[in-house]
Amino acid sequence: MNRITLLGIGLLVNVALMAQADPVQKILANECTKNANVSICVQNLSTGKTLTTCRSQAVVPPASVMKVITSATALEVLGEDFRFSTFLETDGAIENGVLKGNLYIRGTGDPTLGSMKVGNRSFLYKWVQALKTLGIREIQGDVISDASFFDGDAINPQWIWEDIGNYYAPGIYALPYMDNTLNVQLRSAAVGSVAEVVKTIPYIEGLAFENHIRCTSITYDGAYIHGVPYSNVRYLVGSVPSNRGIFGVRGDIPNPPLLLAQHFCMRLREAGIMVRGHADYQTETSVSLRTAIYTHFSEPLLDIIKEVNQQSNNLYAEQVFRYLGSLISTPCTIANSVEVERNCWRNRGIFLNSSFIMDGCGLAPQDALSSETLVQVLSYMWRGNHRQAFLESLPVAGKSGTLKSFLCGTPLEGKVLAKSGTTSRIKSYAGYIYLPNNQTLAFAVIVNNANCKPKVVQHIIESFLIDVYQANR
Repeated sequence: MNRITLLGIGLLVNVALMAQADPVQKILANECTKNANVSICVQNLSTGKTLTTCRSQAVVPPASVMKVITSATALEVLGEDFRFSTFLETDGAIENGVLKGNLYIRGTGDPTLGSMKVGNRSFLYKWVQALKTLGIREIQGDVISDASFFDGDAINPQWIWEDIGNYYAPGIYALPYMDNTLNVQLRSAAVGSVAEVVKTIPYIEGLAFENHIRCTSITYDGAYIHGVPYSNVRYLVGSVPSNRGIFGVRGDIPNPPLLLAQHFCMRLREAGIMVRGHADYQTETSVSLRTAIYTHFSEPLLDIIKEVNQQSNNLYAEQVFRYLGSLISTPCTIANSVEVERNCWRNRGIFLNSSFIMDGCGLAPQDALSSETLVQVLSYMWRGNHRQAFLESLPVAGKSGTLKSFLCGTPLEGKVLAKSGTTSRIKSYAGYIYLPNNQTLAFAVIVNNANCKPKVVQHIIESFLIDVYQANR
């Protein structure tokens, strides 16, 4: 055997040993991820030392890990005790129990109004009681939802048509209501038949469907609901399992501000307060002078951020993100929200200039962050004033939220706090690893375009994190 051959064998052995020893090399050598777009950064927060990287400065789509930036920014600039305000206002006077004017509901983006997730769903009864306390027995004008605090762009222009109108990509309004979620009840019948629309929850007057949902032999929900804000036409496409009886499919409520005004009118009339006008909504600020007669406060931001990160709630994330823009001007715009985020972190020595921020939840395909930026933000939050609130918002591996099935039965179960992100071509995680030596690691792993299913990529990332843990414990 000649010297060149021996040298070649030696190089191959060295490469094999590196792949075995280096967690990053394992990912890059895996058939599933060797051609993927990967960005990795791991830092020891106790020493400040960066332990391992792979294209850590490359900006790649992070999916829902974008919520790390949204939630951290909100805690920093608003504070964990911040509460959204919703105002009941009037442009008339109250005389002898009669409100001689319109009653306005002016929103600022509170995602908890009527929510199944956070807050008090019976809030409308409190509003009615507030009017009764003022002695109001009759409203001569209309009940109007004022959604002008946000601009009229209820749908992010960077979101794709496949998502728009579905429950996970609802419209974003200054007056969201009932999680902006519409449950369409279908009757599933024989294979090949069109699923019949039975009813919707909530009921929406004038709502029409163009229904193309077929009953097939699939065993999962393959249906999509498409539609644009303020339109009462929804397109039903895809398929549902056959012969299932009633089968629910979720979409978005076409006009949450109007539905809120309608429901408030109903509650007022049920309580014996006469409303002579009708329910309506507006998206532009009116010139009328108004007087505030009641203020409703949401649950604190701490609880809202928990829902954002624990359950990866897109609506909550977008409402918080859009509100940030009000710190520059109103009506709130996406551009102003992005500027607030950039300014927030620039003032803290973290520069998002190379990042692409299109929304707050990570649904936009054009979103792009680097693993290095994520670790910088995680490191800051670990040292910052809102550390406890931020940590409490993150799911625990094998225990809670979107990480309940992540790292189960491994040495890292219960030792990782992280935000996850998943689409058909993206798998990402960013968070913290607790070491047994009382040290903590911050990490971010983003994998785009792997040649396998997301579940397989999850297992590869799990193996990577276990290797990092074992090497540093």
